[in-house]
Amino acid sequence: QVQLQESGPGLVKPSQTLSRTCTVSGSSITASYYAWSWIRQPPGKEWEWMGVISYEDSTYYSPSLQSRTSISRDTSKNQFSLQLDSVTPEDTAVYYCAARGRRTTTAEVTTVREYDYWGQGTQVTVSS
Repeated sequence: QVQLQESGPGLVKPSQTLSRTCTVSGSSITASYYAWSWIRQPPGKEWEWMGVISYEDSTYYSPSLQSRTSISRDTSKNQFSLQLDSVTPEDTAVYYCAARGRRTTTAEVTTVREYDYWGQGTQVTVSS
């Protein structure tokens, strides 16, 4: 059973960088076909898929966030991480890491309900 554990600050100041890390257990992040994503839900708004890093270390980002988002991995720690630059209060949300372990199309990887495994979700507030 894949388990995901998120970590990182819960409060970030405007214009700074939001950083989150997801530690994976139960599978290697290099295991075939796995896609590792970051997803968020702002208060009162729809879920938003942010970006993905694949088992082959390729990345793909939401076009609306691409200029500010970076996802990377550390295979030695079996972790993947999110950086979101130049945050504003609009980036306040519950942030989740999520994983899917099947062959995946681009449409599926960007669809929130297609994910099989989820972290616990963490509220991140952008405020001075």
